[in-house]
Amino acid sequence: MSRRASEREDRAGGPEGAPSAASQRIWLPLNALRAFEAVARERSFTAAAASLHVSQSALSRHVGRLEELIGRRLLERRPSGVALTPAGAALLPVLTGSFDRIEQTIRGLRQEGAGPRLLRVHMPPTFLTVFGVDLLKAFRAAFPGVLIDVSSSNGVGLPASRALDVAVVFDKPRVDDRVRDLLWTVSCTPACSPEVAAAAAGRSLDDFLQQAELLHVKLENEPFGVFWADYARQRGLSVDERRGLAFDTEALAVQWAMAGGGVVLIDDGTWQREVDAGRLVTVGPTVDTAYGYYLTLHPDDLHDPAIALFRSFLINRFAGGGPRPPLPPTAPAP
Repeated sequence: MSRRASEREDRAGGPEGAPSAASQRIWLPLNALRAFEAVARERSFTAAAASLHVSQSALSRHVGRLEELIGRRLLERRPSGVALTPAGAALLPVLTGSFDRIEQTIRGLRQEGAGPRLLRVHMPPTFLTVFGVDLLKAFRAAFPGVLIDVSSSNGVGLPASRALDVAVVFDKPRVDDRVRDLLWTVSCTPACSPEVAAAAAGRSLDDFLQQAELLHVKLENEPFGVFWADYARQRGLSVDERRGLAFDTEALAVQWAMAGGGVVLIDDGTWQREVDAGRLVTVGPTVDTAYGYYLTLHPDDLHDPAIALFRSFLINRFAGGGPRPPLPPTAPAP
């Protein structure tokens, strides 16, 4: 092939003018995509404009141009705020994931040569208190070249608006664009202090729970008393799950129960040490739940060395849903 023919082929993108993969990509209006992602995330033009430090009119123009490019409405303006159309709901998680991965890559490039790898890990509060601290300590001892940035929040599923490398989440089984490794499925057993349990002697479980103070764990986007309602349904009990005290974390609810404050539903494997030590007494049968703890990450990160190490470490410790890792002899901190 002559030099001139080769140059013509390069400009055309391939043999006989075939376009290259890059030239086939549609033009992406990054500012408009960023504007839509902010409005959709905040559900408000006002809040999105403030977060991006631009005017609402500019933001509105960007979103309008993106809708023109796609040929579909992405947002609906309502008196109560902004709602996503089906097209907008399909686009938002793709954009958010893409922006997160771009940010992660840029952060990684900045850190190259600047020191150890920083791994951003999220764990629910109770998991972090009971298991996470010792797991992270053991991981750091095994892999001192990987630094850990730990965050924690209560709720179901992945926390919103957080840039994470890997997360342990409390959730139901679901199919999405994430890799999810089940660590274990959560069960529920009613438990209380020995003093409260003694008062239940000779009474039916239904009668005891109708009179006892029920202790709840609050979950974002879940109704009050969801676990007690499910337990009563499975056991055929006439318990009013709407009463009692609610706590931000299971660890706080368990501490209140051990102090004689009421009856809490515990996951046996999580709180077995307290039961064995006599600080908690189970007063009813165990039922299964739809919830579990999952190790979650993005499939694009499966080959990241630090994430792969952490994933393998945690899966080996929990043996794919088997017994929990051994706990230290001291009680967890409040």
